[in-house]
Amino acid sequence: MRFAQLTRQPDDPLLRIIGQHAADPRSDKIDLGVGVFRDEAGRTPVMTAVKAAEARLLSEQSTKSYLGPEGDVGFVRALAELVLGQVVPADRRVGLQTPGGTGALRLAAELLARAGVPRIWIGSPSWANHAPLFKQAGVEPALIPCYDLTSQHFDLDGFLAGLGGAAQGDAVLLHGCCHNPIGIDPDAQGWAAIAQHVADHALLPVVDLAYQGLGDGFDIDAAGARTILSAVPEALLAYSCDKNFGLYRERTGALFALSPDADTGAVVLSNLLALARANWSMPPDHGAAIVRIILEDAALTREWRDELEAMRQRLASLRAALAAGGRIGAIDLAAVAHGKGMFATLPLSPSQVAWLRDRHGIYMAGSGRINIAGFSTAAIARFHDALRDMVANEVA
Repeated sequence: MRFAQLTRQPDDPLLRIIGQHAADPRSDKIDLGVGVFRDEAGRTPVMTAVKAAEARLLSEQSTKSYLGPEGDVGFVRALAELVLGQVVPADRRVGLQTPGGTGALRLAAELLARAGVPRIWIGSPSWANHAPLFKQAGVEPALIPCYDLTSQHFDLDGFLAGLGGAAQGDAVLLHGCCHNPIGIDPDAQGWAAIAQHVADHALLPVVDLAYQGLGDGFDIDAAGARTILSAVPEALLAYSCDKNFGLYRERTGALFALSPDADTGAVVLSNLLALARANWSMPPDHGAAIVRIILEDAALTREWRDELEAMRQRLASLRAALAAGGRIGAIDLAAVAHGKGMFATLPLSPSQVAWLRDRHGIYMAGSGRINIAGFSTAAIARFHDALRDMVANEVA
């Protein structure tokens, strides 16, 4: 009776929020938990460029045969040119398709473990799945507290000081842009300082680039990652198309590895392919084929970029409206304006989060992380009122 040896694991907090929100009968409830883009009506629409690419795929695709563990090589090639451009020469980079950005991170973690990397340093707080993902692959996460939720500030000096404990050959995880869950990124000088530190101490950077185009603009959002990659001989870049192409359920991602030379890159790719084969064997095709069709067609690329820019502007507008609430008790919403992308984390206690849910039907993670795209314009004013009600009732 081997299953009897298992113990029940706790429910995923965000999945629990989904169920609680769905069961709530209130018509004015607000879902700020699940990290997907939503329009003003609360929908997560399929992008027009994606629909056009799907129509073309339907009419032209001639087989459903396996792609191979490397996935859609046209997708990987087009994405590498788009994201990395001339920063990383083609003969120093290899890549393969993965099931979403999470699949890319898991593959990166397993490659690090195989290469003998014992530890990965992560600025804290980070995406809740980062530390468990690397730990389960055999790479020990080391957390560096470096965010002030009250001032919505990234502590560069604190992060670099924490990295001072890293040994040569350790890895460091970096959010490429639109930090999840804080929404605060280093500025250009900060990225340069991190790149210099990583290079000087021979650390191996793992860049998680999951929200490109939703922050300051598509190319600007890649600047931090490019600064890091141009400074080091070895690096990994995990990329997600789920958010900026709206392909959440298609699980569309890629992992790129930067090596000092083509021969080393070939060895790295052979290991990545072997690890992928043992994990998911062959990646799903549909999402990658959609992205490839879009990126290989100039008109579809322009249409997609225009749609992505409209999404970015909506997020920026919602963030500004949220910040306009100013200071409410100990919460300085104005500081949220410093951030970018879909997420912010407010300095709320778990009991305050629960009170807002029970009293006002506002659903968010227990950490205070909110998905800004979950707001409608009208809901932001109601959120401000709910916070004022919480302060007036002295909820701690």
